[in-house]
Amino acid sequence: MLAREPTPIGPDRRGAKPPPLELAALDDPGLPKALAEFAAARADAMDPDTVNRELSVVRKAIGWWLRQGWIAADPTFGIERRPSPPDKTKELSLPQVAAVWSLEGVSLRDKTLWRLLYETAARAEEVLCLNVEDLFTADKRGRITAKGGAIEWIHWQSGAAQLLPRLIAGRTEGPLFLTERRASAGTPTMDICPATGRARLSYRRAEEIFEESTRLLAIPLARPEQWDDLQGFTLHRWRHTALTHDAESGTSTPMLLARSRHASVRSLERYARPGVDAVARHVASQDPAARRRN
Repeated sequence: MLAREPTPIGPDRRGAKPPPLELAALDDPGLPKALAEFAAARADAMDPDTVNRELSVVRKAIGWWLRQGWIAADPTFGIERRPSPPDKTKELSLPQVAAVWSLEGVSLRDKTLWRLLYETAARAEEVLCLNVEDLFTADKRGRITAKGGAIEWIHWQSGAAQLLPRLIAGRTEGPLFLTERRASAGTPTMDICPATGRARLSYRRAEEIFEESTRLLAIPLARPEQWDDLQGFTLHRWRHTALTHDAESGTSTPMLLARSRHASVRSLERYARPGVDAVARHVASQDPAARRRN
């Protein structure tokens, strides 16, 4: 948009290369108006979180260019962040979680990743950075580099414990979750398995696989002609679900803080509200007709 060209959307967005741009062009007095129009069109085509994230990124760059004295003004001045209404249906229901476990045709790698993410309630980026040597399988725990760089522990349950030995298959070092093909030239050594030559699975690819695999679970009544346009669950929503189910089961606030590794109780508010299953059970328990039958 800084080059006065529309930003790609949909499949064209992935891998799109931005046009070359001289920073002096950002001081063009006509750019702010043009940029505001492009931003409004972008906001109509994309969700608010995406638009706000892109605006934040470009403003970080512009701020740095201003401090270097390379440009004289901020062409995004006056463009406001889009309001993002809270999604109060983010957590998956227990039947939806069970349906994810029952999906057919899922690889051992993906099945293990999803189970590990749900049982640890860890961030996907943290789990994907795990190496085989970071695992303490006998203790059902692993050592991760958390957000901010701290070294912390995550803990899993029997589901992941049963899958991990099969996934590791005798490997003693290197990335835990691997791509299906050998690493391409230029891949950092730390992201290549020394035993197989395959690369570490990226967050982008892991998110793609989870989203594609869960499309029909997210919109179960969709017609076949709509399947290609459906959007499945996200990995962050999966973490949100794990923490919400923890809260519903009576997990204390200190333990939720330790599980989520948030810095403040305020950060837990969006997870600690009862989910759809908990509300449904409460309503059923208060049903006068049901009480009379009992």
